[in-house]
Amino acid sequence: MPFRSNLGMLMEKKDMTYEELQFRSKVAPDTVARAKDERISTCKLFTLEKLAIALDVEVHELFEYIRESSPAD
Repeated sequence: MPFRSNLGMLMEKKDMTYEELQFRSKVAPDTVARAKDERISTCKLFTLEKLAIALDVEVHELFEYIRESSPAD
């Protein structure tokens, strides 16, 4: 997948546990775990917004786009 999750790093910077992020964001525990571990393939923008607000960051900071190189590269 061409996206890398920054969720773990952001949680660590904020000294925030899974439980605290789940409580603050009101996002299901399995969704938080899958997003952190990069096992998530789809996510609603509303969910990303809730996570970003709970972490006090911008939505675009949650994930990093990793451009996949083409065979010509």
